[in-house]
Amino acid sequence: MILPESYYHSSDVVALSHDLIGKYLFTSIDGSITGGFIVETEAYNGVVDRASHAFGNRNTPRTGTMFKPGGIAYVYLCYGIHEMFNVVTSVEGLPHAILVRAIQPTDGIETMLQRRNMPALKPNITSGPGSVAKALGITRKINAFSLQSDTIWIEDRGLMFPDQDIAAVPRVGVAYAGEDALLPYRFYVKGNPYVSKPNK
Repeated sequence: MILPESYYHSSDVVALSHDLIGKYLFTSIDGSITGGFIVETEAYNGVVDRASHAFGNRNTPRTGTMFKPGGIAYVYLCYGIHEMFNVVTSVEGLPHAILVRAIQPTDGIETMLQRRNMPALKPNITSGPGSVAKALGITRKINAFSLQSDTIWIEDRGLMFPDQDIAAVPRVGVAYAGEDALLPYRFYVKGNPYVSKPNK
């Protein structure tokens, strides 16, 4: 059920980003397993994508993780506040990544509520990439961890959404990317309450 490393080595980051919808993301942090199924992703197409951290072959201490072989976690800090979890894909030297923007929680909900300091389950618990990481206990401490590890992994449990139920729209917050900001590289389950932005 755990997606094999070979799954992540595809060079088509957009197709993978679409395919990850419905897959289950889990972490085991401090003895607690938490997770749920992915309902929103964004693809970042490496050196040719102006919205990507690695655009123009930018290989820095921060982005270096993206240049490694696919199948590892890329976790970075956004706006000095939010940790963001990405799935590194493709082969070594091709820095493709998929941002997990939202999940529908299924496992370890009490632990997620504690991490998010929430008294009751509401969709914003795992709506938005910063919320996903916080709820699942993901921090930069697990940057570059294998998705085959005991700490973080993704499973295929047979959950499928028909293509007509998955929206393909421009990404969020990448206006600086010019024309690339308009690419339909964001995927989400239509009508799902955990999706981070209002459905269009």
